[in-house]
Amino acid sequence: MSIRSTPWPAGVPSWTDLMAPDVPAACAFYGAVLGWTFTEPDEQYGGYVVASYDGSAAAGIGPVMPGARADWTLYFASDDADATAQAVRDNGGMLHREPADVGPLGRMVIAADPAGATFGVWQAGTHLGAEVVNQAGGLVWEDLRSTNPDAARAFYSAVFGFRNDAMPMAGPAYQTFSLPDEEAPMGGMGDMMGADDKPSHWLVYFGVADINAAVTAATEHGGTVATAPFETPFGQMAGVTDPGGALFWTVEMGAADLPDRSS
Repeated sequence: MSIRSTPWPAGVPSWTDLMAPDVPAACAFYGAVLGWTFTEPDEQYGGYVVASYDGSAAAGIGPVMPGARADWTLYFASDDADATAQAVRDNGGMLHREPADVGPLGRMVIAADPAGATFGVWQAGTHLGAEVVNQAGGLVWEDLRSTNPDAARAFYSAVFGFRNDAMPMAGPAYQTFSLPDEEAPMGGMGDMMGADDKPSHWLVYFGVADINAAVTAATEHGGTVATAPFETPFGQMAGVTDPGGALFWTVEMGAADLPDRSS
């Protein structure tokens, strides 16, 4: 179990949120699948809600913009969002949203890497990001699916200072990423792994106590199973698409859990 009470170190994947076509329906779905509870919609921030697990913030859900697709966005922590935005520009990325304050909560950037994968940058104010991680109900891993993984690794290493390490069991195109002074990987970057009909994108993984129960709850609440549960060295995993069409992964947390992210 890992509960965060201080800002995340720069470069750590620190938050994720879903843009959904129907926020109440998404809340009902994720409440059933991941055990989340939700704040009341905050109209100051467009009806955004914060999901919690056992009282600790886990993720956010807000209404998708007209014409955009439902999807999860992964955010990396920054001590200076403006400097990170400039590093994105300097290394071939693109800004979808320039640095901007989100009230007292923090400062945010929305960007894309050179291969087109969207991600966010979060400089914490009163909102630290995810408080619950590496356990059931929390963010436990993140993967980049890229049309150009070598260029992507170079980009994220230049922007966030990541170290990349081979992971032979996952194939030659896949490498984990870590902060330079940390042994534990925070996620991975690889090729499209068969998703060639989609643009480059980040995937988020959430922990569950019982993957079969999570998958059953997903189908009972309007989702679909994109990849049926299967065994890995890190526990059983399954890919799920929510009722709005957003894909995410679940990981059954147990004795062989994924490595903890930086403290």
